Amino acid sequence: MRVRAIGNLAILAATVALSYGMQVTKPHYADLTAPVPIDGAMHDWVRARSFDVRLDKIVFAHTLKSDRFGTSKILTTSGVWAVVTTSLTATSTSTTVADGIWQGPTGLRYRVTERLGYRSDLPPHDVDPGLEKRGLYVFEVPADQIRGASLLIAARRFAPLDAQARIRLDAVPVGADGQPADILPEYDLDAPPAPGKT
Repeated sequence: MRVRAIGNLAILAATVALSYGMQVTKPHYADLTAPVPIDGAMHDWVRARSFDVRLDKIVFAHTLKSDRFGTSKILTTSGVWAVVTTSLTATSTSTTVADGIWQGPTGLRYRVTERLGYRSDLPPHDVDPGLEKRGLYVFEVPADQIRGASLLIAARRFAPLDAQARIRLDAVPVGADGQPADILPEYDLDAPPAPGKT
């Protein structure tokens, strides 16, 4: 009887260990249904399922100026403002491109800032086939999350198994300390682009 009890305890312990091992090693449901990344580089078109996107330019600044209802607003941040200019178009039918994430080299993610309020050039972007549209994505990121970062663009914030453009920011010039080479003291979101600039 004693041998049988010890055998049952050994089987129970093995079952618990196996169950725990399966629990900690199996993929999480969120990973199984996560968006499918479509990789690309800066200045190249990346084709997702319902839209195409090209990252044209990134400007880094310590402060951001935005005009709203006739008044200027100056925004500061403890990190760096990253203003990303993209070109967007729909692939086959009109759609909306609503989600933008800055993913740092350590995997930390930063969503588009909400401090600017509503602006027509910020997400969500309504796009149509054959008509290229300029779209801005503005982030507040720590300076150490710039070298080796990626920009993630998706049609929706929660888009299980949908395509997500993942653009490497390798072409961003950074110094030896990992900080952007050219950080402007202030960037005006409403200033017209300089001639010949995107």
